[in-house]
Amino acid sequence: MFDRVLRRFREKIRRCDYVMTVHAEEETDDDGLAILDVESAVLTGRISKRQRDPRTREWKYVVVGASIDSDPVGVVCKLGPAGRLGILTTYRE
Repeated sequence: MFDRVLRRFREKIRRCDYVMTVHAEEETDDDGLAILDVESAVLTGRISKRQRDPRTREWKYVVVGASIDSDPVGVVCKLGPAGRLGILTTYRE
């Protein structure tokens, strides 16, 4: 259902055209994940749900994929106004 969006996310990851929020960096570190795990999750994953941010009204997406060690990882991300992928948070499934 969100194939076009996921293709865009993957292209942004491949081109390193993304930014991680401080919160995402902290959560990635707290869960013992590395940036390669986050990238792998987006590249191998699927969009499990779409959520509307109550404050900004922007859409954000939950991508669930595999880390480089094949562990399930969730990544919450969105496309920013300038077209850059923003990674809002990450977590182990």
